[in-house]
Amino acid sequence: MRYHIVTLGCAKNVADSERIERVLGAGAHVAVAAPQHADVVIVNTCGFIDASKEESVDTIVGLAVAKKAGQRLVVAGCLTALHGEELRAEVPEIDAVFGAEDWAGIGAYARAVEPLRLDAQRYELPESAAIPLVRAPRPSAYLKISDGCNAPCTFCIIPRMKGKLHSAPAEELIAEARRLAAEGVREIVLVAQDSTDYGRDLGLRDGLPELLERLSAAVPEVPWIRLMYAYPGHVTRRLAGTMAALPNVAHYIDIPLQHASEAVLRRMKRPSNTRLVREMFAMLREAMPDIALRTTFIVGYPGETEREFEELLAFVRELAFDHVGCFTFSPQSESPAAREPAQVPERVKKRRQRALMEVAQQVSTIRNRAFVGREIDVLVESSDAARATIDGAPDGRGFVVGRSYRDAPEVDGLVLLEGEYAAGEFVRARVTRALAYDLIAAPVAAPVPAR
Repeated sequence: MRYHIVTLGCAKNVADSERIERVLGAGAHVAVAAPQHADVVIVNTCGFIDASKEESVDTIVGLAVAKKAGQRLVVAGCLTALHGEELRAEVPEIDAVFGAEDWAGIGAYARAVEPLRLDAQRYELPESAAIPLVRAPRPSAYLKISDGCNAPCTFCIIPRMKGKLHSAPAEELIAEARRLAAEGVREIVLVAQDSTDYGRDLGLRDGLPELLERLSAAVPEVPWIRLMYAYPGHVTRRLAGTMAALPNVAHYIDIPLQHASEAVLRRMKRPSNTRLVREMFAMLREAMPDIALRTTFIVGYPGETEREFEELLAFVRELAFDHVGCFTFSPQSESPAAREPAQVPERVKKRRQRALMEVAQQVSTIRNRAFVGREIDVLVESSDAARATIDGAPDGRGFVVGRSYRDAPEVDGLVLLEGEYAAGEFVRARVTRALAYDLIAAPVAAPVPAR
């Protein structure tokens, strides 16, 4: 059977789609590059906010309209937990619906599918339609260590969609990490709804440090193990000390704070003691003076006043994060926050988002300038069209795109590295110039031809 997966949403969904691929691959099914060439098209949906729902529904409807006779359309992922039956009723072309993480169900369904005998002339199929999709080696990969969440955040319905925290056994994660290392992956990014709550459901207290120790020992050939989606109240001294001690754990952590006004945080049902938050960041910087800190905020939460927003701006200036993401509050119809009074007008949300990102950019520029003249290791992500002219870079020079330990895939800055290198190479380089979010660097040693 030939299949094609459409992945929507966050890095956790990317990890889920890869899990689906492994299940299907174990059954000798093959991936193809386009939905029109597949016997089964699988949509891995996102339902985190209403905009994500709309994107998922629009994608499903588009694929339903283009569906060929005999082809199967399967819907899986977050959106199905709350709206699976509704989707089937509204889009009759859907053949099957599976909840998030129902790997066995998807595998069993695939085994029962008869491959299509598509008429090449009728459907204008190229000769390559039957050729399995072959993916190039990738520098980075996501490893989902747990799913679900026990937090009561008023703007989020993850607990309703994914249930309470459920952690993957460490042995399973170690086996997956070793598989990724054998594929040539140079960076493993740990993701979860709350990575710092890992193992609580397994009877572990502060289980993430132990998991990091085991992963670090299991894949010493992987230079970077990166930690995303930590929860402010769960970052411990043991975790900081473990990150500092392990040679292949990146000195980087992503801790979504969501706001800095204690009044707003209380309304969000988030940790609201900002003194403890400041102490947490001080503790991390004490353990790892070179640590890169990333966070995200929501502006325009119901009832957010100008004074509360100014508290947030002052906090961002004070803490000097390396990377900041900012989202405007998007009502999730099933969440308590959607029913809160004093909804903030959209134009005010957008204005506050622009103002926050202006401050974040100023801080990012200052922090990037501190790296000019310093040496860093660069993981090359792409050797393709990065050789084109880059704003702010010297004209006429060829560049490849990479990242330093300070930059997570897809969400942070880049390092524009002079020379020609293959994706997946680590290159020692000296920073020659700082842009607002990115760095420009030249190799310390003479470049060698890309392999």
